[in-house]
Amino acid sequence: NDDGNGNTDTIVVGRLDTVNHTMDFVSIPRDTLVNLDWNVRKINAVYAGTANSGGVAIDGLKTQIRNLIGFNVDCYAVIDLDVFVDTVDLMGGIWFDVPQAMHYEDPGQNLYIHIDQGYQCLNGQQAMGVVRYRSGYANGDLGRIETQQKFLKAVASQFISLGNIPNISQVVSLLAKNMDTDLSAANIAFFLRQALMCSSENVNFHTMPNTPDMVYGLSY
Repeated sequence: NDDGNGNTDTIVVGRLDTVNHTMDFVSIPRDTLVNLDWNVRKINAVYAGTANSGGVAIDGLKTQIRNLIGFNVDCYAVIDLDVFVDTVDLMGGIWFDVPQAMHYEDPGQNLYIHIDQGYQCLNGQQAMGVVRYRSGYANGDLGRIETQQKFLKAVASQFISLGNIPNISQVVSLLAKNMDTDLSAANIAFFLRQALMCSSENVNFHTMPNTPDMVYGLSY
């Protein structure tokens, strides 16, 4: 959930197989066209739009996700930017090969991104900049999704190889107390333990099939 107008620009549906110890994640592009009565019919606007219409934000988003993937998700977590930053810092930072120099400023969102290209340990604020940056990609948000997936793959590989997550009890407590989620602290701890039973080769990321187009002057 961004810190601007409440849009959910990053939407990921995950599946954890606790028998075969595999994880698969599918990114749903933020500009995905969905069947709504609003003028802007993008899936990233559903969460805030539902709330602004008097509904329950997550219920509206879960309904649209179900319409796309064909089944109800079992659980959800809405993570805001501050929680993301704090989680990365608690984990001791993430080693990541930043694909290109990232320089972008938007004072209106208090967003200032200045990160050099190359392999480096990103703190929480830097990691947030990497996963939010999209202005320098020729394919816009689809380029950002590719970088987000590589970053999350790096997170998984780094901590699966260690066999542990530094400050794991603090991470669980932070997430349980500061996320909008239907998961308990015990649920979160269970998922983390199960994730550590996977090998990095069995953690896979995908993007929902899509065809970019212009519809009534808007990019979908």
